[in-house]
Amino acid sequence: MSHKITIKPTNHVLSAEAGETILDAALREGHALPYGCRNGACGVCKGKILEGAVDYGNYQESALKDAEKKAGLALFCCAKPQTDVVVEVHEVAESKDVPVKIMPCRVEKITKAAEDVVVLYLKLPASERLQFLAGQYIDILLKDGKRRAYSLANAPHDDGYLQLHIRRVPGGSFSDHVFTQMHEKAILRFEGPLGSFFLREESDKPILLLASGTGFAPVKAMLEHAFHHGIQRPITFYWGARRLADLYMRELPEKWAREHAHFKFVPVLSEPLPEDHWQGETGYLHDVVLNDFADLSGYQVYACGSPVMVEAAYREFTTLRGLPPEEFFSDAFTFSKPKA
Repeated sequence: MSHKITIKPTNHVLSAEAGETILDAALREGHALPYGCRNGACGVCKGKILEGAVDYGNYQESALKDAEKKAGLALFCCAKPQTDVVVEVHEVAESKDVPVKIMPCRVEKITKAAEDVVVLYLKLPASERLQFLAGQYIDILLKDGKRRAYSLANAPHDDGYLQLHIRRVPGGSFSDHVFTQMHEKAILRFEGPLGSFFLREESDKPILLLASGTGFAPVKAMLEHAFHHGIQRPITFYWGARRLADLYMRELPEKWAREHAHFKFVPVLSEPLPEDHWQGETGYLHDVVLNDFADLSGYQVYACGSPVMVEAAYREFTTLRGLPPEEFFSDAFTFSKPKA
């Protein structure tokens, strides 16, 4: 038997299936409530039961004290509605609402996506989960005190592993290590989630996504999030690379284009090889968009990848196509100086 959940103060209404926790029901229906461990240990998901009855579930007493329970508080990662309920909790709407943590992780799997791109699958400790917004990144913390920033390529609902797309940078000490020495079961530390590059879901404007190279990683997370939650805004995705092999997961956006009528994928190559037999768009990514759109005043644009592409897109779209500057969101990838 399902039960109705009303969230205050937003007045969002959702339904919890039999045996489903308040948090799981909210996340399934696209309402981002705060959470941490998701197993009753950290207390981040704590909220108030204003009306109705719940089964409080199994939790650690340090996370929910008896006095808090008597005051109407519950851990939403454990609490299961027994009747229709009204709860009070602050919904996550911006990056500032998501706690930043320093956490350990284990390299669960390493796969090669292209000659110079690998995908790392990172596993968190069993008692930990990372809440983040689709498009955000983490900083890998190195032993010498330096950091390396990588976007999370998985959507928040698919958080069994954290997925990173790492391109080998000539002379880059960390990327060289990943390609030549890193092994499965290796232990890393990171800080995150970080950044303000995430989908603004409150808007109803059509979306343009631009990515160059591994800028596809956060775009992949955004798209998987949008499809999972049934966002129906028109979405066009431009992915730029030098040659065909550099579009290292192109089968994914091609598949999405077949499955979702409101989504269009436009691959763009700047220097296609003869053996690519390329018949698609060529040139600079932002120029292709300029050719396709005479007016961007009613759009939102998300651009990720090389600083040159991001800067050119912002400059040209706002000055030549009427894009409001506040509707341009970006994450420009910069690299540390190569080692001597």
